[in-house]
Amino acid sequence: MKSLFKAVALITIFSVITRALGFFFRIYLSRVLGAEALGLYQVSMSIFMVLLTIVSSGLPLVISKLSASLGAKGDRKAEHSMVATALIMGLIASVTLCLVILIFHNLLGFVFTDSRCVTILLILLPGVVFSAVYSTFRGSLWGHSNFFAVCIVELFEQVARIVLGVLFLASVTTIMEGAMNAAWSMTIACALSAIFVTILYFAYGGRLKKPKGYFKPLFKSSAVITGVRVVSSLVQPVIAIIVPLRLVAAGYTSSQALSIYGVAMGMTLPFVFIPSALIGSLAMALVPDISTAVAKQDTGHIQNRVLSSLVFTVFISCLFIPLYMGAGENIGLFFYDNIQSGTLLATSAWIVIPIGLTNITSSILNALGLEGKSLRNYIVGAIFMLLSIWFLPKYIGINAIVIGMGVCMALASFLNIRMIEKATSSKLPIWKNLFLMLLLCLPVAAIVSFTTNILSHFMPLFFNLAISCSLGAVCFVLLCGVFGVINISTLWVTFKEKFKFKSTHKSKKIKT
Repeated sequence: MKSLFKAVALITIFSVITRALGFFFRIYLSRVLGAEALGLYQVSMSIFMVLLTIVSSGLPLVISKLSASLGAKGDRKAEHSMVATALIMGLIASVTLCLVILIFHNLLGFVFTDSRCVTILLILLPGVVFSAVYSTFRGSLWGHSNFFAVCIVELFEQVARIVLGVLFLASVTTIMEGAMNAAWSMTIACALSAIFVTILYFAYGGRLKKPKGYFKPLFKSSAVITGVRVVSSLVQPVIAIIVPLRLVAAGYTSSQALSIYGVAMGMTLPFVFIPSALIGSLAMALVPDISTAVAKQDTGHIQNRVLSSLVFTVFISCLFIPLYMGAGENIGLFFYDNIQSGTLLATSAWIVIPIGLTNITSSILNALGLEGKSLRNYIVGAIFMLLSIWFLPKYIGINAIVIGMGVCMALASFLNIRMIEKATSSKLPIWKNLFLMLLLCLPVAAIVSFTTNILSHFMPLFFNLAISCSLGAVCFVLLCGVFGVINISTLWVTFKEKFKFKSTHKSKKIKT
């Protein structure tokens, strides 16, 4: 358990660093590229990410499981043969996908709103092949519990993207040149990451043996996982295609449609997903905890973990809502110099709740062995999202994405919770807490808005946001404590006990 905690802590720390770097790099991209070039890049990336999902989702997970199993048996020869087989399968799949896109790339002009997206996608294509190599060797390292190596590889990949992105975008002069250079930086970063993980694989004793006997089990196991993730990822390129088309149909020009789409997807949604990044650490730790309890048939432990996790998720999500509502415009101005992104952030703040709940409930269902049903619930919600983004742009413009995504996640999380209640034979009374926290968001949002407006007259924007958002966070926590949503005194006592224990433990070591 102690080693598991250390592994989770290590992964969480590196994950936070990697996500933070990626977040600030997206801000840099939005500033350097501008809304239209960012829109072109985002639309092309949505197709590229589907191709990556096909070659690097199911197979690495199966590789990690088989590597762990064969490694435990000491059958290194069989393991090296399995890795070689997986590498060949990944290369065949990635090269085939690239050839299909190359042969039929002219047809993509009828799919994209802007034909320039086709050129950008073709630049990104080699990255699919490099990612197949990357995911194979990364899966092997993961299977051997080389968590540090895996984390270093992911961090290296992010740093390579940032460094190359800055270099390639330093002197762009046109919109298309900016989008193309961003694509080139991504492709070269994928190549460097594949080389780096290959070096690490062999440095840790990995080898490649003659592939034999693993094609069928690898394909059979990975196909199911890949199919589940591909269905989920297909929603993004569909949105990237439909929204600009429907905006054009509503009266926007192609350039305006791409610009506003770039603002929504590249500037606003990264902030909306920040709470989920924090909730993701809990989700990662929750899966093995609940899985162990399921094996022991400890129903009480499962029920307590599920309820406390849902309440924590709602609390973290609601904590960000008044900050976005009250200071959204200034956030957009500070990070992107774009007031439209801030306005959209303020109006879309509420969707952090269904996004967070979908994240945590999906992890719980995975731990309970109900992954397929979780996917079914997401598909039901996705149908409503697609209907929203098809019919609503005519009336509410880009806000159709917010409504569609919010409805999708709300429906999926609601169905997930009902399924969890049925699987655990318990009721999850979170709705009262959710309603109360939403009410508390309103006065806190007013405090944040008032504070940021007052401070804007005599204080730089950075300090303005730091003070107003910090004040809002403190007010929300205190109000939750006053109304009994969270027990501050219990948390304080727990913190003091842990601090006291650590101090006593350290003093004993010193005496020893």
